[in-house]
Amino acid sequence: MILFTMQLGPVTVASFLITFREALEAALIIAILVVYLRKIHKAELNRYVWLGSAGAVAVSLLLGALVLTIYGGLEGPVENLFEGGASITATVVLTYMIFWMARNSKRIKSALEQKVDISISTGALLGIAILAFVAVFREGLETVLFLTAFFFLEPGETLIGLAAGASVVVALAVLLMRGTVHLPLKTFFMFTSVLLLILAAGLFGYGVHELIEYGEASGIDIGFLGQEAFNVNPASIDDPLHEKGALGSILKALVGYDGNPEWLRVGAYLGYWLVVGLYLVGTYSPSLIPGFLRTTKPRAELQDNV
Repeated sequence: MILFTMQLGPVTVASFLITFREALEAALIIAILVVYLRKIHKAELNRYVWLGSAGAVAVSLLLGALVLTIYGGLEGPVENLFEGGASITATVVLTYMIFWMARNSKRIKSALEQKVDISISTGALLGIAILAFVAVFREGLETVLFLTAFFFLEPGETLIGLAAGASVVVALAVLLMRGTVHLPLKTFFMFTSVLLLILAAGLFGYGVHELIEYGEASGIDIGFLGQEAFNVNPASIDDPLHEKGALGSILKALVGYDGNPEWLRVGAYLGYWLVVGLYLVGTYSPSLIPGFLRTTKPRAELQDNV
Protein backbone atom coordinates (compact mmCIF):
# COMPACT_ATOMS: atom_id res chain seq x y z
CA MET A 1 0.00 0.00 0.00
CA ILE A 2 2.83 2.40 0.84
CA LEU A 3 4.59 1.67 -2.46
CA PHE A 4 1.35 2.14 -4.40
CA THR A 5 0.68 5.47 -2.70
CA MET A 6 4.18 6.68 -3.43
CA GLN A 7 3.71 5.86 -7.11
CA LEU A 8 0.64 8.08 -7.50
CA GLY A 9 2.64 11.01 -8.83
CA PRO A 10 2.44 13.33 -11.83
CA VAL A 11 3.59 10.68 -14.31
CA THR A 12 0.71 8.46 -13.11
CA VAL A 13 -1.73 11.26 -13.89
CA ALA A 14 -0.16 11.89 -17.30
CA SER A 15 -0.10 8.17 -18.15
CA PHE A 16 -3.70 7.77 -17.04
CA LEU A 17 -4.83 10.70 -19.18
CA ILE A 18 -2.99 9.41 -22.26
CA THR A 19 -4.27 5.86 -21.88
CA PHE A 20 -7.80 7.01 -21.14
CA ARG A 21 -7.92 9.38 -24.11
CA GLU A 22 -6.39 6.98 -26.62
CA ALA A 23 -8.25 3.88 -25.41
CA LEU A 24 -11.54 5.78 -25.40
CA GLU A 25 -11.10 6.69 -29.06
CA ALA A 26 -10.65 3.01 -29.87
CA ALA A 27 -13.59 2.05 -27.66
CA LEU A 28 -15.87 4.56 -29.37
CA ILE A 29 -15.04 3.13 -32.79
CA ILE A 30 -15.64 -0.42 -31.53
CA ALA A 31 -18.94 0.75 -30.00
CA ILE A 32 -19.99 2.22 -33.36
CA LEU A 33 -19.32 -1.13 -35.07
CA VAL A 34 -21.09 -3.19 -32.39
CA VAL A 35 -24.14 -0.94 -32.19
CA TYR A 36 -24.47 -0.72 -35.97
CA LEU A 37 -24.29 -4.51 -36.43
CA ARG A 38 -26.99 -4.84 -33.79
CA LYS A 39 -29.05 -2.18 -35.56
CA ILE A 40 -28.98 -4.04 -38.90
CA HIS A 41 -29.70 -7.35 -37.13
CA LYS A 42 -26.24 -8.79 -37.72
CA ALA A 43 -25.15 -9.02 -34.09
CA GLU A 44 -23.68 -12.48 -34.73
CA LEU A 45 -20.93 -10.75 -36.73
CA ASN A 46 -19.68 -8.98 -33.61
CA ARG A 47 -17.25 -11.88 -33.19
CA TYR A 48 -15.24 -10.35 -36.02
CA VAL A 49 -15.14 -7.04 -34.14
CA TRP A 50 -13.82 -8.76 -31.01
CA LEU A 51 -11.37 -10.83 -33.06
CA GLY A 52 -9.84 -7.73 -34.64
CA SER A 53 -9.80 -5.86 -31.33
CA ALA A 54 -8.11 -8.71 -29.46
CA GLY A 55 -5.50 -9.06 -32.19
CA ALA A 56 -4.71 -5.35 -32.05
CA VAL A 57 -4.34 -5.38 -28.27
CA ALA A 58 -2.02 -8.40 -28.48
CA VAL A 59 0.16 -6.78 -31.15
CA SER A 60 0.29 -3.50 -29.20
CA LEU A 61 1.42 -5.31 -26.04
CA LEU A 62 4.09 -7.21 -27.99
CA LEU A 63 5.28 -3.95 -29.51
CA GLY A 64 5.48 -2.34 -26.09
CA ALA A 65 7.42 -5.30 -24.70
CA LEU A 66 9.81 -5.16 -27.66
CA VAL A 67 10.47 -1.45 -27.19
CA LEU A 68 11.13 -1.86 -23.47
CA THR A 69 13.40 -4.86 -24.10
CA ILE A 70 15.46 -2.85 -26.58
CA TYR A 71 15.61 0.12 -24.21
CA GLY A 72 16.68 -2.08 -21.30
CA GLY A 73 19.79 -3.14 -23.20
CA LEU A 74 20.96 0.38 -23.99
CA GLU A 75 23.34 2.58 -22.06
CA GLY A 76 25.39 5.72 -22.46
CA PRO A 77 24.90 8.02 -25.49
CA VAL A 78 22.86 5.42 -27.37
CA GLU A 79 20.32 5.46 -24.53
CA ASN A 80 20.04 9.25 -24.86
CA LEU A 81 19.55 8.88 -28.60
CA PHE A 82 16.81 6.28 -28.13
CA GLU A 83 14.98 8.33 -25.49
CA GLY A 84 15.20 11.51 -27.55
CA GLY A 85 14.08 9.84 -30.76
CA ALA A 86 11.19 8.02 -29.05
CA SER A 87 9.99 11.18 -27.31
CA ILE A 88 10.00 13.29 -30.47
CA THR A 89 8.40 10.53 -32.55
CA ALA A 90 5.64 10.13 -29.95
CA THR A 91 5.03 13.87 -29.95
CA VAL A 92 4.76 14.11 -33.74
CA VAL A 93 2.47 11.08 -34.08
CA LEU A 94 0.16 12.08 -31.24
CA THR A 95 -0.09 15.70 -32.37
CA TYR A 96 -0.95 14.65 -35.91
CA MET A 97 -3.60 12.16 -34.79
CA ILE A 98 -5.26 14.62 -32.40
CA PHE A 99 -5.77 17.13 -35.18
CA TRP A 100 -6.75 14.46 -37.69
CA MET A 101 -9.47 13.29 -35.30
CA ALA A 102 -10.63 16.87 -34.72
CA ARG A 103 -11.01 17.43 -38.47
CA ASN A 104 -12.59 14.07 -39.32
CA SER A 105 -14.56 12.99 -36.25
CA LYS A 106 -17.93 13.96 -37.75
CA ARG A 107 -17.41 11.65 -40.73
CA ILE A 108 -15.99 8.61 -38.95
CA LYS A 109 -19.34 7.06 -37.98
CA SER A 110 -20.82 7.14 -41.48
CA ALA A 111 -17.56 5.95 -43.04
CA LEU A 112 -17.35 2.95 -40.68
CA GLU A 113 -20.96 1.99 -41.29
CA GLN A 114 -20.43 2.20 -45.05
CA LYS A 115 -17.38 -0.08 -44.84
CA VAL A 116 -19.34 -2.58 -42.73
CA ASP A 117 -22.09 -2.62 -45.37
CA ILE A 118 -19.53 -3.28 -48.10
CA SER A 119 -17.95 -6.13 -46.10
CA ILE A 120 -21.33 -7.77 -45.55
CA SER A 121 -22.59 -7.32 -49.12
CA THR A 122 -19.40 -8.74 -50.63
CA GLY A 123 -19.09 -11.54 -48.09
CA ALA A 124 -15.65 -10.30 -47.02
CA LEU A 125 -16.50 -10.53 -43.32
CA LEU A 126 -12.84 -10.38 -42.30
CA GLY A 127 -13.05 -6.76 -43.42
CA ILE A 128 -14.99 -6.09 -40.21
CA ALA A 129 -12.17 -7.62 -38.18
CA ILE A 130 -9.65 -5.52 -40.09
CA LEU A 131 -11.65 -2.34 -39.34
CA ALA A 132 -11.59 -3.16 -35.63
CA PHE A 133 -7.90 -4.13 -35.75
CA VAL A 134 -6.82 -0.91 -37.45
CA ALA A 135 -8.89 1.25 -35.08
CA VAL A 136 -7.53 -0.36 -31.92
CA PHE A 137 -3.94 -0.81 -33.13
CA ARG A 138 -3.68 2.83 -34.21
CA GLU A 139 -4.53 3.97 -30.70
CA GLY A 140 -2.36 1.20 -29.22
CA LEU A 141 0.64 2.33 -31.25
CA GLU A 142 0.21 5.92 -30.11
CA THR A 143 -0.15 4.79 -26.50
CA VAL A 144 3.01 2.66 -26.70
CA LEU A 145 5.00 5.51 -28.22
CA PHE A 146 3.87 8.05 -25.65
CA LEU A 147 4.04 5.84 -22.57
CA THR A 148 7.48 4.56 -23.55
CA ALA A 149 8.72 8.12 -23.24
CA PHE A 150 7.12 8.45 -19.78
CA PHE A 151 8.48 5.04 -18.81
CA PHE A 152 11.95 6.57 -19.12
CA LEU A 153 11.02 8.94 -16.28
CA GLU A 154 8.98 6.77 -13.87
CA PRO A 155 8.37 3.11 -14.80
CA GLY A 156 6.13 2.36 -11.80
CA GLU A 157 3.94 5.41 -12.20
CA THR A 158 3.60 4.78 -15.92
CA LEU A 159 2.33 1.22 -15.43
CA ILE A 160 -0.15 2.29 -12.75
CA GLY A 161 -1.52 5.05 -14.97
CA LEU A 162 -1.77 2.61 -17.89
CA ALA A 163 -3.69 0.02 -15.86
CA ALA A 164 -6.03 2.60 -14.33
CA GLY A 165 -6.79 4.30 -17.65
CA ALA A 166 -7.47 1.02 -19.44
CA SER A 167 -9.74 -0.21 -16.62
CA VAL A 168 -11.86 2.92 -16.64
CA VAL A 169 -12.25 2.80 -20.43
CA VAL A 170 -13.31 -0.87 -20.40
CA ALA A 171 -16.03 -0.10 -17.84
CA LEU A 172 -17.13 3.00 -19.74
CA ALA A 173 -17.16 1.12 -23.07
CA VAL A 174 -19.60 -1.43 -21.66
CA LEU A 175 -21.94 1.36 -20.57
CA LEU A 176 -21.63 3.09 -23.95
CA MET A 177 -22.50 -0.08 -25.87
CA ARG A 178 -25.53 -0.66 -23.65
CA GLY A 179 -26.64 2.94 -24.14
CA THR A 180 -26.51 3.51 -20.37
CA VAL A 181 -24.37 6.64 -20.61
CA HIS A 182 -23.74 9.29 -23.23
CA LEU A 183 -20.69 11.54 -23.51
CA PRO A 184 -20.60 15.10 -24.86
CA LEU A 185 -17.91 13.88 -27.28
CA LYS A 186 -17.06 17.17 -28.98
CA THR A 187 -16.46 18.96 -25.68
CA PHE A 188 -14.70 15.97 -24.15
CA PHE A 189 -12.23 15.52 -27.00
CA MET A 190 -11.59 19.26 -27.30
CA PHE A 191 -10.48 19.61 -23.67
CA THR A 192 -8.58 16.32 -23.49
CA SER A 193 -6.85 17.13 -26.77
CA VAL A 194 -5.57 20.40 -25.34
CA LEU A 195 -4.36 18.61 -22.19
CA LEU A 196 -2.55 15.99 -24.27
CA LEU A 197 -0.94 18.69 -26.39
CA ILE A 198 0.39 20.32 -23.21
CA LEU A 199 1.96 16.99 -22.28
CA ALA A 200 3.27 16.59 -25.83
CA ALA A 201 4.97 20.00 -25.76
CA GLY A 202 6.86 19.08 -22.60
CA LEU A 203 7.78 15.70 -24.02
CA PHE A 204 9.03 17.33 -27.20
CA GLY A 205 11.33 19.56 -25.14
CA TYR A 206 12.55 16.53 -23.18
CA GLY A 207 13.33 14.70 -26.42
CA VAL A 208 15.37 17.64 -27.69
CA HIS A 209 17.27 17.73 -24.39
CA GLU A 210 18.16 14.02 -24.69
CA LEU A 211 19.40 14.52 -28.25
CA ILE A 212 21.56 17.42 -27.06
CA GLU A 213 23.09 15.17 -24.40
CA TYR A 214 23.69 12.51 -27.05
CA GLY A 215 25.43 15.07 -29.24
CA GLU A 216 27.63 16.28 -26.41
CA ALA A 217 28.63 12.72 -25.48
CA SER A 218 29.41 12.01 -29.14
CA GLY A 219 31.58 15.10 -29.51
CA ILE A 220 29.05 17.06 -31.59
CA ASP A 221 29.22 20.79 -30.88
CA ILE A 222 26.06 22.81 -31.63
CA GLY A 223 27.43 26.06 -30.27
CA PHE A 224 25.26 28.39 -28.22
CA LEU A 225 22.16 26.27 -28.95
CA GLY A 226 23.49 23.68 -26.52
CA GLN A 227 24.36 26.25 -23.87
CA GLU A 228 22.26 26.95 -20.78
CA ALA A 229 19.64 29.61 -21.55
CA PHE A 230 18.91 30.41 -17.88
CA ASN A 231 18.97 28.74 -14.49
CA VAL A 232 16.10 29.31 -12.06
CA ASN A 233 16.73 26.18 -10.00
CA PRO A 234 17.12 26.91 -6.27
CA ALA A 235 20.41 25.79 -4.76
CA SER A 236 18.81 22.94 -2.81
CA ILE A 237 16.89 20.11 -4.48
CA ASP A 238 14.72 20.04 -1.35
CA ASP A 239 13.21 23.35 -2.42
CA PRO A 240 9.74 22.64 -3.91
CA LEU A 241 10.49 24.92 -6.88
CA HIS A 242 13.58 22.95 -7.87
CA GLU A 243 12.91 20.75 -10.92
CA LYS A 244 13.50 17.76 -8.65
CA GLY A 245 11.47 19.24 -5.79
CA ALA A 246 7.84 18.62 -4.88
CA LEU A 247 6.29 21.20 -7.23
CA GLY A 248 9.06 21.21 -9.81
CA SER A 249 8.84 17.44 -10.38
CA ILE A 250 5.10 17.71 -11.00
CA LEU A 251 5.60 20.51 -13.52
CA LYS A 252 8.43 18.54 -15.14
CA ALA A 253 6.20 15.53 -15.76
CA LEU A 254 3.09 17.45 -16.83
CA VAL A 255 4.41 20.43 -18.80
CA GLY A 256 8.10 19.64 -19.35
CA TYR A 257 9.42 22.18 -16.84
CA ASP A 258 13.21 22.49 -16.80
CA GLY A 259 14.95 24.87 -14.42
CA ASN A 260 18.08 25.15 -16.59
CA PRO A 261 17.16 24.36 -20.22
CA GLU A 262 19.38 24.72 -23.27
CA TRP A 263 18.59 27.40 -25.86
CA LEU A 264 17.62 24.73 -28.39
CA ARG A 265 15.14 23.20 -25.94
CA VAL A 266 13.59 26.61 -25.26
CA GLY A 267 13.31 27.30 -28.99
CA ALA A 268 11.82 23.87 -29.69
CA TYR A 269 9.23 24.24 -26.93
CA LEU A 270 8.15 27.73 -28.03
CA GLY A 271 8.20 26.71 -31.70
CA TYR A 272 5.96 23.74 -30.96
CA TRP A 273 3.38 25.94 -29.30
CA LEU A 274 3.55 28.54 -32.06
CA VAL A 275 2.63 25.92 -34.68
CA VAL A 276 0.20 23.95 -32.51
CA GLY A 277 -1.42 27.10 -31.09
CA LEU A 278 -2.28 28.38 -34.56
CA TYR A 279 -3.63 24.98 -35.54
CA LEU A 280 -5.72 24.77 -32.36
CA VAL A 281 -7.32 28.11 -33.04
CA GLY A 282 -7.85 27.25 -36.69
CA THR A 283 -9.43 23.90 -35.83
CA TYR A 284 -11.76 24.89 -33.02
CA SER A 285 -12.31 28.60 -33.81
CA PRO A 286 -11.58 29.07 -37.56
CA SER A 287 -13.44 32.39 -37.61
CA LEU A 288 -10.60 33.91 -35.56
CA ILE A 289 -8.20 33.28 -38.44
CA PRO A 290 -9.98 34.06 -41.73
CA GLY A 291 -9.15 31.54 -44.44
CA PHE A 292 -7.24 29.24 -42.08
CA LEU A 293 -7.60 25.56 -43.08
CA ARG A 294 -10.22 26.48 -45.66
CA THR A 295 -11.00 23.78 -48.18
CA THR A 296 -11.99 24.41 -51.79
CA LYS A 297 -14.12 21.26 -51.95
CA PRO A 298 -17.78 21.33 -50.99
CA ARG A 299 -18.72 19.46 -47.81
CA ALA A 300 -20.72 16.84 -49.72
CA GLU A 301 -17.70 15.98 -51.85
CA LEU A 302 -15.49 15.64 -48.81
CA GLN A 303 -18.03 13.26 -47.30
CA ASP A 304 -17.94 11.10 -50.42
CA ASN A 305 -14.16 10.92 -50.41
CA VAL A 306 -13.84 9.45 -46.88
